[in-house]
Amino acid sequence: MIQTHLENRIGYIILNRPEKCNALNDEMAAAFHKALNDFKDNTDCKIVIIKAVGEAFCAGADLDYLKKLQAYTYEQNLQDSTNLMQMFSALLHFPKITIAQVQGAALAGGCGLASLADFCFATPDSKFGYTEVKIGFIPAIVSVFLSKKIGGNAAKKLLLTGQIINSQEAMNLGLITQVAANETIENEVNNFANQLAQSISAESISLTKQLLTQMEGKSLSEQLTLAAEANAKVRGTEDCIKGISSFLNKEKLNW
Repeated sequence: MIQTHLENRIGYIILNRPEKCNALNDEMAAAFHKALNDFKDNTDCKIVIIKAVGEAFCAGADLDYLKKLQAYTYEQNLQDSTNLMQMFSALLHFPKITIAQVQGAALAGGCGLASLADFCFATPDSKFGYTEVKIGFIPAIVSVFLSKKIGGNAAKKLLLTGQIINSQEAMNLGLITQVAANETIENEVNNFANQLAQSISAESISLTKQLLTQMEGKSLSEQLTLAAEANAKVRGTEDCIKGISSFLNKEKLNW
């Protein structure tokens, strides 16, 4: 259900259930979470690209999986929901850069995967939406992340209506980063990832993402204190010392 490989410091997580439009079930979610953790601990990996096999990126929850959940007790459903929450949270707090490559539909939990990546490229015919309310379900876990991504009012419209939007509308909302043609999206994503891999410090990225997470919900005064502490801390890191030295000596630095 999940394929992975590493090439030129770029890790690939590939959703591989094309016959089910890459819809998520408990087994697939667990495999995705494991893939994230494996790349997190792999020092040879600097960037992770998330993409899919087939015509859809991810159609949300698998129908057979939803049927199975109807027989669960509340405690069983809570455990299953917690597992999903931990998977999404692992993507949100992933210390390396993540890029989603969306071709086709990214709906419900699939839209959550796409929007939680640091960057999201999509084709013009891609579709995005949180359609849970149309089947009597609720977009509970993804709603937390979506509100932070695009703001409360925009999130409310998508979550309460189940509206499906196109790539341009998604980009206008700040849900995705860039629209790329079907013929070029693969090259554009790979070129973008390779450029980042060569030009940025992995340690700086990790510390920056950590700081952004720490500042959430804090007052302005608390955010500034955290920022000052992070600024002071990074000055003693190996990457910062090497980077400043190269800059002062006008040496080209390949990270």
